[in-house]
Amino acid sequence: MNNTVYIITGPTATGKSLIAYYLSKRVNGEIVNCDSIQLYKYMDIGSAKPVLDDMQRVPHHLYSVTTPDDTMTVARYREMALSTINDILSRGKTPIVCGGTGLYLNSIIYDMQFGAGADDDSRRTELERIAKERGNLYMHQYLEALDPDAASRIHPNNVRKVIRAIEAYEYGKGIGDISNIKLNQKYDFKFFALNMDRDWLYERINKRTLKLINDGLVREVSELIAKGYSIDLPAMQGIGYKEIVCYLYEEIESAFTDALLIV
Repeated sequence: MNNTVYIITGPTATGKSLIAYYLSKRVNGEIVNCDSIQLYKYMDIGSAKPVLDDMQRVPHHLYSVTTPDDTMTVARYREMALSTINDILSRGKTPIVCGGTGLYLNSIIYDMQFGAGADDDSRRTELERIAKERGNLYMHQYLEALDPDAASRIHPNNVRKVIRAIEAYEYGKGIGDISNIKLNQKYDFKFFALNMDRDWLYERINKRTLKLINDGLVREVSELIAKGYSIDLPAMQGIGYKEIVCYLYEEIESAFTDALLIV
């Protein structure tokens, strides 16, 4: 049986989704999402999900599969992604994994095994509580004491990733030194990492940002808040979303201050 799996990854705005779409036409492929925010419903504009027309022309999987208040774990994503890949292969099609969430991608490419507790939210809840009480720097120092190599690769302000790294160390699997983890030999991976000149890439990112705003990103975030999704949810801390949240709340604060002055 054919076991070829294409991987299309790279920084934002490099055209991953477009290239995956045209590749699917040439290799009888189906696209599997590997972007952490595109997993969520109602988060279409800010996550730059493929356009509906493309998704109808070519089968797309693991897009909008859960709600923003559902915290996705790496172990759970890996199970879903591998099940999807196997299903595509069983039908004689070619899976094309597309996205830039590195840890999710590593969970497919490498033979990462997760302990029974790795999908248990109780320890994560405890670590999140400690982070709120003692701060980001404390959590980063705690990680540094456990796993200096992981700490050196994660910014102290990225508390979510710090907590993930602590969990991975405690379970003895996952984020550690990737060179010590064997490749997943079940598949024949064809890996393509897209890149381009930095100035050109930044220009594309700027243009994309303007397009997202024009397409209604502010409205999308407002509607998420109106639906009751907390701004503290991990999904709402995604790039683009957290900036709009700050914008909206500054606007709310400004309007409130103006109202007081009028009174």
